[in-house]
Amino acid sequence: MWSVNWRTVLQPAQSLRRTVTTAVLSNTQQPATKAADPLQPVYLTLSSLHGKKVKDQAVALDPTVFNHPIRKDILHLCAVHYLDAQRQGTACTKTRGEVRGSGRKIRPQKGTGRARLGDGQSPMLRGGGVAFGPKPRDFSTKLNRKVIEMGMRVALSAKLKEQRLGVVRRLHWYCPKTRTLKRRLDLLGWMTGTLFVTGESQVNPALRLAGRNLPGVDFKVANDLHVYDLIKWRRVVLDVSAIQTLERRLSKGWVDVVEEPA
Repeated sequence: MWSVNWRTVLQPAQSLRRTVTTAVLSNTQQPATKAADPLQPVYLTLSSLHGKKVKDQAVALDPTVFNHPIRKDILHLCAVHYLDAQRQGTACTKTRGEVRGSGRKIRPQKGTGRARLGDGQSPMLRGGGVAFGPKPRDFSTKLNRKVIEMGMRVALSAKLKEQRLGVVRRLHWYCPKTRTLKRRLDLLGWMTGTLFVTGESQVNPALRLAGRNLPGVDFKVANDLHVYDLIKWRRVVLDVSAIQTLERRLSKGWVDVVEEPA
């Protein structure tokens, strides 16, 4: 007599197909697959805007965001795309049909010995229309979102490799005096060509008031950061919340692998 396994009988058809497929694959020889090496995090020393001691403190950065291969062609595409979008495209000239004036012929066609002329709106005459002049147009170009995201990764990685990327715990200043902020930035060497990026909803009001008169300093929110900003500014200083915002937007699913002790 047949012995019936009721657990097998009560399984749905999809489960049975999965069981049979697993058994068949286990009997066949599987191709050898090489496991990918886990990515190691990138560490960056923590700085302080207020002068407090942060010795031996570092921030672990996502290697898929801050250790991307350098692609100059991607940076060029992103920079051109951003600059094209900044063009107003409002230049406008009048054609001969739009210039005010009479349509009467200036002089007879023959008999004067001079050149042939039509009306006074001719592009050849002073005060006439413009031939092939500019008209209002949209100069913006299309660039895929994934290319722009790759440009952000490349720009951040380039700043890190050039040692022109700084990290602070928080972008906050205690008074709106420009003199005090300038003195502190001079000590840190951040006075010329430095862009401060925060991950908060807005820049600290006291910090913005203190630094708005400094020509070589600017402040921005992480959500408004573009690839062109990273290329334009010589040095970029991020706070921890800005790093979290950028990694949340640009990360490729990196997971830090922690080895368990034997």
